[in-house]
Amino acid sequence: MNAVTVTALGAALGAQVDCGDLRRLDDKAFGQVYRALLDHLVIRIRGQQLSDPDLIAFGKRLGTLDFAPLAKTGKERARTHPEIVIVSNVMENGEAIGVLRDAEVVWHSDNSYRDRPLSYSALYSLEIPPKGGNTGFANMYLALETLDPALRAKIEGRTLKHDMTYNSAGDLREGFQPVNDVRDAPGPSHPIIRTHAETGCNALYLGRRPNAYINGYSVEESEALLEALWSHATQEHFTWHHVWQPGDLLIWDNRCVMHHRDPFDGGYRRVMHRIQCAGDVPALKPEGKIGHPRAKVAA
Repeated sequence: MNAVTVTALGAALGAQVDCGDLRRLDDKAFGQVYRALLDHLVIRIRGQQLSDPDLIAFGKRLGTLDFAPLAKTGKERARTHPEIVIVSNVMENGEAIGVLRDAEVVWHSDNSYRDRPLSYSALYSLEIPPKGGNTGFANMYLALETLDPALRAKIEGRTLKHDMTYNSAGDLREGFQPVNDVRDAPGPSHPIIRTHAETGCNALYLGRRPNAYINGYSVEESEALLEALWSHATQEHFTWHHVWQPGDLLIWDNRCVMHHRDPFDGGYRRVMHRIQCAGDVPALKPEGKIGHPRAKVAA
């Protein structure tokens, strides 16, 4: 039997989960870990020693693994395991071993630019620079709960177009051309308020700021609304920030969380392996509610 201890970290979201070796997690203990993820939106499990097959096997317990078809920018080497995306600044023989370099990665929800965005993402740390490269998370249940009623009225029932041209470090994806008009950007439209398929709670769903467009408004009106929404959603008291150690595994729920990476000194190596789980088509359901326990933090 695996003993599982869950300790809340940030006031807004996040929990430390102590459960021993993930490779030996029994079904009951895994159920507790999964429950902690739904309850706290992002969980941290430290001190792991996972091979890529170990990470893949654990990911399959979270859901159907996604193969990240648009992760490539065309400037990195082919993946050994198609389920795993390497996030790194390391170059070997003049070739990048992974994506996202050492740049700041803007606030975003993973793969919102797809018809069926991801449910969970998990990031496992192998090599960490002495400082920088920290990852922040923002609670979108809480962002919606505290949204000004007048601003909410302007987005109620609206959809947002999610651009698929660039990744979150600003790199042009393989096979795409630069965007000149946000209304013509390739990508699906999703409800700005979506209902979480498992918790039944509503959350603000913004995806990523660059090239976003709120359908039905002029570009100027859309830009003004988006500026107000992003200013609200990324307030510090809605967030929790993780300082990485080797052997950390972070798992987060893209349906109700956004995340952001600080830049770091590219003279140091940073190597992370990421898996991700397929999700559902975002929808706002009539029976949806706000009411998530982590949406009750005082603003």
